[in-house]
Amino acid sequence: MPDFSLGGKTALVTGSSRGLGRAFATGLAEAGAKVILNGINPDRLEATRAELAALGHDVQACAFDVTCEDQVMVAFEALDAQGVAVDILVNNAGIQHRQPLLDLALADWTRVLETNLTAAFLCGREAARRMGPRGGGKIINIGSLMSQLARATVAPYTVAKGGIRMLTQSMAAEWAGANIQANAIGPGYMITDMTQALQEDPAFDGFVRGRAPAGRWGRPEELQGALVFLASSASDYVNGQILYVDGGMTAVL
Repeated sequence: MPDFSLGGKTALVTGSSRGLGRAFATGLAEAGAKVILNGINPDRLEATRAELAALGHDVQACAFDVTCEDQVMVAFEALDAQGVAVDILVNNAGIQHRQPLLDLALADWTRVLETNLTAAFLCGREAARRMGPRGGGKIINIGSLMSQLARATVAPYTVAKGGIRMLTQSMAAEWAGANIQANAIGPGYMITDMTQALQEDPAFDGFVRGRAPAGRWGRPEELQGALVFLASSASDYVNGQILYVDGGMTAVL
């Protein structure tokens, strides 16, 4: 059987103080990895770090803005100085903005694309610059149902997540020769703070339950198996793919 263990590996998870990012960090830690949490709110980040450390996990916090090229470069240089080598990068940081295209301000469009797409490029580039000379690594970008399908009023998010799919393929095309596997996960509708208002909307809740063959929303922890697979040596010949974890939603009309 292939090795799914992450013992001896170090993983950096962006946007991991709460929500899906926290679930990703927890799953990687439970598989044996040392985890570096990232966010822009130091207090919330430290609270999450303390909670995971109390469970016995090897975890540290690294606060920086993933949309700022200078901060990303400084953060990776600081990890270098500490002797910390990132073997696994999970580009999870993301935001949402719901508004019709005709009413959408350029600033909101730009903010969503910078956080959901450009940040993955910036962090991925810095990680790959180090992974290659060390013999390889794993990059897992977090896409969405919207990497494949659009919905009204969330155009910036949809464009960014579609871009994640193509960024992942581009990373694979350029970095596979350096033994870097770049893949993505496409979560379906998950129970998180970001989707709280949608969960409480009877019409939207009914849509999700009716549209997904599983007949329910997903739970963040249900993404952990796919993540550990893509982060481990079990996926060494998997590259440039997006794995949808969506209760079957993208499989049906």
